[in-house]
Amino acid sequence: MAAATPTSLRSRVLIVLIAVLAATGAIAQEKVWRIGVAKIVSHAALDASEKGFEAGLASAGFKEGVNIVFDRRNANGDMARAEAIAREFKSNGVHLVHSIATPTTQAVLKVIGRDTPVVFSAVTDPVAAGIVPADSAPGRKTGTQVTGISDAWPVHLQMSTYARFVPAVKVWGTIYNPTEVNSVSHIAAMREAATKLGLTLIETHATSAAQVGSAAQSLVGRVDAIAITSDNTSVAHFETIAEVCNKHKIALFAGDVDSVPRGAIAAYGMDYYLIGYAAGKKAALVLKGTRAGDIPWGLMELFSLVVNRKAAALQGVTIAPDLLKKADKIID
Repeated sequence: MAAATPTSLRSRVLIVLIAVLAATGAIAQEKVWRIGVAKIVSHAALDASEKGFEAGLASAGFKEGVNIVFDRRNANGDMARAEAIAREFKSNGVHLVHSIATPTTQAVLKVIGRDTPVVFSAVTDPVAAGIVPADSAPGRKTGTQVTGISDAWPVHLQMSTYARFVPAVKVWGTIYNPTEVNSVSHIAAMREAATKLGLTLIETHATSAAQVGSAAQSLVGRVDAIAITSDNTSVAHFETIAEVCNKHKIALFAGDVDSVPRGAIAAYGMDYYLIGYAAGKKAALVLKGTRAGDIPWGLMELFSLVVNRKAAALQGVTIAPDLLKKADKIID
């Protein structure tokens, strides 16, 4: 028999070592994480948050097809469906839930409870919505299995900015769904801002997609400008509102920059992709072993002014040069 060479001996030793390590569990296959993704409805801002979340996870080494499996769901504006999605997540044993928007997060926590980690994004007022403890504040730990990123808007600054686009307009309108806690919170801030700015705010409701068009039509002849706040029902059907505004020369403004290409004259708001990205980075910490409640929830505080000159022309508004100079992005 031929003597074993040093190379063959090393190969045999390596094979034996690998077998021993595998048998003792020292070599383990990388864990595949199941993440449930639920959003209340699909629109540009929430879709951007979803994409940003996945990018945030990927930047930390958690990638779909490698060690992540996403179960993506859309409640299509139906709270009963949102709760059904949460029940499916629970029965499927997801490791973490990314809940996008206030109603979805409320549904998830109602069904799943506080056992499965939940990372929220695009939630306006987590305290008022009962998502984080009543004594919690941005930058603080929740002590529960919840963390995330809030999209609280600078409502007074937004309203004062939009008023500069149409300084002669004193009567404004808005459309929102009163069953959405996030919308109610923002509308309260809009009322306060309007009062301080000497403006009149006329409110109308749309609790479903079918009501958005008629709500917009009800403001014709009563207002000269409309501002849409963080309302998922209205934002999901923003083009319907824009169509009414274009036809009747009503100036239309949005709170999220993703709605500007959809027919708003301007928005001084935040990039929802970055909101999702920040939430994704928090989710990565959870997957690495940090308890969600030990990761402080926070606010997105990066804002930009986006202007749509085509929408302004359609709605009969001439944009002052100084406002164009201050714009971070101009859409023609």
